Amino acid sequence: MAASSSSSLVSVEASFFENLKGFILAVVSSAFIGSSFIVKKLGLQRAGASGTRARSGGYGYLKEPLWWIGMITMIVGELANFVAYMFAPAVLVTPLGALSIIVSAVLAHFFLKEKLQKMGILGCVLCIVGSTLIVLHAPSESSLTSVEEIWELATQPAFLLYLASAIAIVLVLILYCEPRYGQTNIMVYIGICSIIGSLTVMSVKAVGIAIKLTIEGSSQAASFQTWVFVMVAITCIITQLNYLNKVSAYISSFFASIFSFSGFEIRKIKS
Repeated sequence: MAASSSSSLVSVEASFFENLKGFILAVVSSAFIGSSFIVKKLGLQRAGASGTRARSGGYGYLKEPLWWIGMITMIVGELANFVAYMFAPAVLVTPLGALSIIVSAVLAHFFLKEKLQKMGILGCVLCIVGSTLIVLHAPSESSLTSVEEIWELATQPAFLLYLASAIAIVLVLILYCEPRYGQTNIMVYIGICSIIGSLTVMSVKAVGIAIKLTIEGSSQAASFQTWVFVMVAITCIITQLNYLNKVSAYISSFFASIFSFSGFEIRKIKS
């Protein structure tokens, strides 16, 4: 009886420390991600002052150190967020992810002099609550243990149909809609980022599994599927960053963080 109680106490204590690690990582992640939008926005503004703006097709921000600092900050934050899900359940990590929006709002007020109206605040609150509810009530994700398993799922007829549809829509948005409506309708860029995002999550998850298996001793470097997923991930991430910069050039950093938070949580369910 005493041994059983002791074992139960140890289990509870271990669970507490695991959740604490996840909590700390989630808070740190939110701070980094929220501040990254401000730093990138400052970088875009500085680059735009001396060249073609990002929303006009310019890439001068790639030479701006401040923009790269913002990108590195965002990458660190996203990595911390992914690791947080390894230690703590979604019911804890997901709501904490919304702190990035608060961080972004506070910093934008002081550094970018951005002001948010009441309707904007209400819309943001609804967005946060909706995204959180979707994640918390989503079905449990299946356990994938190999790159081949993901490849098998990715080559099923239903997914191939989705893939073809997604690529077709993105091409229409990039080749037809962007030149005509990109300067006046932000939904063109948001649509491109959102659709490509679903492919990014799938490919990044596959690469993550390949890295994990390789570290554990089962090398995945010889598998051609691994390199296909690597190329897809790189292509999708670069495309997303390009159009996310255009979105950031149009709207406030606060709203950019809203789109990022909502998009990530919903794409997390899709994956």
